[in-house]
Amino acid sequence: MLLILLLVPLAACDGGLWNNPYPASDEGKSILYTAFTERPKHLDPAQAYSENEYEFLAHIYSPPLQYHYLKRPYQLVPLAADALPTVTYLDSNRQPLPDKAEPERIAYSVYEIHIRPGMRYQPHPAFIPANHLLKPGSAATLGDFAQTGTREVTAADYAYQIKRLVHPQLHTPIAGVMSEYIVGLKDYAAALQAAAKAHPDEFLDLNQYPLPGVEAVDVSTYRITIHGKYPQFAYWLAMPFFSPMPQEAERFYALPGMKERNLTLDWWPVGSGPYYLSQNDPNRRMVLTKNPYYDSENYPSEGEAGDAAAGLLADAGKPLPLVDSIVFSLEKETIPYWNKFLQGFYDASGISSDSFDQAVSVGVSGEATVSEAMRAQGIVLNTSVSTSTMYTGFNMLDPVTGGNSERARKLRRAIAIAMDFEEFVSIFANGRGISAQSPIPPGIFGHRDGCEGINRYVYDCVRDLPVRKPIAEAKRLLAEAGYPGGVDAKTRQPLVIHFDTTSTGMGNKSRLDWLRKQFEKIGVQLDVRSTDYNRFQDKIRRGDTQMYFFGWNADYPDPENFFFLLHGPQGKVKFSGENASNYSEPEFDRLFEQMKNMDNSPARQAIIDRMLEILRRDSPWLWGYHPKNYVLQHGWLHNIKPNIMANNRLKYWRVDAAQRDRLRREWNQPVLWPLWAGSGLLLLFGVWMWRVLRKREEAR
Repeated sequence: MLLILLLVPLAACDGGLWNNPYPASDEGKSILYTAFTERPKHLDPAQAYSENEYEFLAHIYSPPLQYHYLKRPYQLVPLAADALPTVTYLDSNRQPLPDKAEPERIAYSVYEIHIRPGMRYQPHPAFIPANHLLKPGSAATLGDFAQTGTREVTAADYAYQIKRLVHPQLHTPIAGVMSEYIVGLKDYAAALQAAAKAHPDEFLDLNQYPLPGVEAVDVSTYRITIHGKYPQFAYWLAMPFFSPMPQEAERFYALPGMKERNLTLDWWPVGSGPYYLSQNDPNRRMVLTKNPYYDSENYPSEGEAGDAAAGLLADAGKPLPLVDSIVFSLEKETIPYWNKFLQGFYDASGISSDSFDQAVSVGVSGEATVSEAMRAQGIVLNTSVSTSTMYTGFNMLDPVTGGNSERARKLRRAIAIAMDFEEFVSIFANGRGISAQSPIPPGIFGHRDGCEGINRYVYDCVRDLPVRKPIAEAKRLLAEAGYPGGVDAKTRQPLVIHFDTTSTGMGNKSRLDWLRKQFEKIGVQLDVRSTDYNRFQDKIRRGDTQMYFFGWNADYPDPENFFFLLHGPQGKVKFSGENASNYSEPEFDRLFEQMKNMDNSPARQAIIDRMLEILRRDSPWLWGYHPKNYVLQHGWLHNIKPNIMANNRLKYWRVDAAQRDRLRREWNQPVLWPLWAGSGLLLLFGVWMWRVLRKREEAR
């Protein structure tokens, strides 16, 4: 044992890192290291719609369009398409109309899309016909298939994926929206439902059922016909919903025994993007590996003023992606995540509230910069205002908090006044956010600053700034709602509100305690029901909530993308849409239909103002706050520019692996003197014991 203890410090001299969480073979390789906090539920592009799912899907699939990585304001550019789609307007007789025709004359809009030639799918066993003939249970994982193949992407693959949006065995969150726009999609869904019911045990071949609104013209061209004029449709073409899907993949995963082994598109996606999912262990780590057949995209050669000086154009023209693989490690707690970042084992990191003072220094003018300690490590801070809204919603189907009666409205307004989101942002987000006055964040058309944009049901305007109404006003509204002092005037029972959230673990206890105190201010009891995100989604889908906490990141920079979250026909329970509050108000819905297809103009702003007044009156949400993003990056990570709309930003990032390895060694050198000292003491103790024993033997 003494010999072993003496050899341990000697082993440290070989230069290895004792605390390195990655294999030694990773050293020097072009790998990006990051983390995820909760496993994605869906990796099928027809079903995924959450940020933690898009973090993977946006790099695996290639829809026709994407957002320019560097330019602002955000603008669409081709990705899989070789140019932006051409749009032809038709009247009710399908006769062409001029580009500037009045919206009421436009009965149809035809989008023609030409895809780049030569794009190929990731290597996958689905492209080998022999793999479709294997006996059930002969393969437990994808790695058990000895042969993988690929093929060229076709326009028919894009058409096939659009048909999947209404597949009867899939839950597609945008099926309701797209059924209203894509010609024939609603009837197509009914036809597929009937076919699946008539032949429940057979593979549902979508190609056997024509969809009038989607046509593959030739191998590289397809058309989508939608009802009326819908300018925002082009934004949808930048989302994974409209990526190509090879039918071979669906047929492969439909083989007997596949689902039982998690061999599904939700677990192992098949795409033509820059990366493919090579490892999926959602309880430990997930790995994206460069698609060896991806050669259709280069780093942008132009950006905004100042981008070149910032080094953001140093890689202009280079083939994407710039790193060979991306390793996502599961981190459930913020402290280990933060410590690993400081040690250099993560390349970039957000900033938790606990670490904010250590990482950020706020000047007298309010400008945030990295602290001296961070600057000494070469760490850089990037900030941006998010096009997001974090909100607390009421389930409008609930008999207590829901409905549009005056009683229910006053109850919701009382709670809205009591929920001090200014205090929340100050305590838990270190001031990284602004209180929301509506669902529309700054930077999106329709948002108003100053007194014009204040929610007067919850705030007063003082010196052009919002000031929350006093608690006395909330108590008055609560009493008028039938709950004086938080007690039901009819039953004499305390009012208990059930709140569903995904906040679990010790790190969220203080937030939940704060939330309970907000309700205590008006005498209302809060029952917090915490669960994981997948269970939470199921409860939202069933309408099994009373209040819930949610957030929304803009799919595209337009107010329609926020208002549709409260559009009646998008109700979650009845229509499987994205209206998680199941809010429905006829006048709001009418104005939404009028506003959604308009170009930005004073007339559109006037309609938006009327819609916001209705929402503020009814208060289906506590509007919450709009967060600000703070991201830290190590000096070896290049090409980072905050882009709220681009989910596929990791393909632009570049790592200097040699610099990272060198700094990791500097920052993680083991402290050896305690081991040497301990070994020396142990050696002295051994010598002393030897002498004692020897004397005892001599005495005998």
